[in-house]
Amino acid sequence: MTQTKLPRAARCDRIAPFHVMSLVAQAEALGRAGKDVIHLGVGEPDFPSPAPVIEAGQRALAAGLTHYTPAAGLPALREAIAAFYLARFQVRVDPGRIVLTPGASGALQLVLAALIDPGDGVLVTDPGYPCNRHFVELVNGVPQPVLLDPAQNWQLVPGQLAAAWQASTRAALLASPDNPTGNVLSQETVAALAGEVAARQGALIMDEIYQGLVYDAPCFSALSVAPEAWVINSFSKYFGMTGWRLGWLVAPQDRVADIERMAQNFFLAPPTLAQHAALAAFLPETQAELVRRREVLDGRRRLLLARLPSLGFRIAGAPRGAFYLYLDASALTDDSFAFCERLLAEAHVALTPGLDFGSAHGPRHFLRVAYTCDEARLDEALARIARFVGVA
Repeated sequence: MTQTKLPRAARCDRIAPFHVMSLVAQAEALGRAGKDVIHLGVGEPDFPSPAPVIEAGQRALAAGLTHYTPAAGLPALREAIAAFYLARFQVRVDPGRIVLTPGASGALQLVLAALIDPGDGVLVTDPGYPCNRHFVELVNGVPQPVLLDPAQNWQLVPGQLAAAWQASTRAALLASPDNPTGNVLSQETVAALAGEVAARQGALIMDEIYQGLVYDAPCFSALSVAPEAWVINSFSKYFGMTGWRLGWLVAPQDRVADIERMAQNFFLAPPTLAQHAALAAFLPETQAELVRRREVLDGRRRLLLARLPSLGFRIAGAPRGAFYLYLDASALTDDSFAFCERLLAEAHVALTPGLDFGSAHGPRHFLRVAYTCDEARLDEALARIARFVGVA
């Protein structure tokens, strides 16, 4: 019987695999074989969802609140998010501008679908989160990398954005705090970048999913200096609700109808139980727990900042946010993927190779560590790495 050759879109070749997932599969196999693997690769801390969030989800399930919500989400949750912006950032946001989405990924899909036609360009940072550039591919746009410099703490400066802007560019997609570098843009820098984008009649898309996880400085929203920015956020990272798959988008008022119409067609509605659970994310007891967790993460960050350099790693940039450090491992390897594979196989410590985050600055020399385990496990991971690199 002759097998029919099925159609295959060219984007299947353009969208690269997540290299870390190969390592995750290897780590899981080691775990099934009884090995004690320390997971510092995937961006998910070891904290469970806060207890009030879990309890609210359980109550919603018991009450039978399992039907569709409006496409833009529960009005009560949109209002709660707006109140959060006012209380935390002193920014007034009309709840009507807030659209709940299936994770921050759903928000990014909606934004790009609303802004980008085939062939339009979107500036993305390199290094940067790989899915962002792949979402640009999804709408047949063209990712236009802006190469960041570790000597400049991975900071994108306004002149650099202006120089990278092309005739086809329609938007700049930036993140603060950033994955993988942990970089945080200052309020003044965001304001200046927004000015450069506006001067070119483009759109500024700000990924703020790690927003609450900023150390040594107060956190802020781009909306405080760029009220017309498209701002993406999530309940996953700061709020500890990764598996609930719930995010949100703050859109310019005159584009909300477009976004809502596409949400109706693309997703129908965000996850209902997750929305009811997320209402508890803004309770005082939940907020107090989230502040405590941020302090715990900061302690882990400081531990690694103090000890990794003695093992041969150079901290690239000045990581002050999220829960990542981006490491220059060129003193140890010229192939970070092979290094991570060997480290996992021999020392049972999982890290992420720089290949996942871009092509500039010799990504084979870089790797990312996620401080997503408690300090005792980090101590053990550091001891294993020390033996692996021969400094123990």
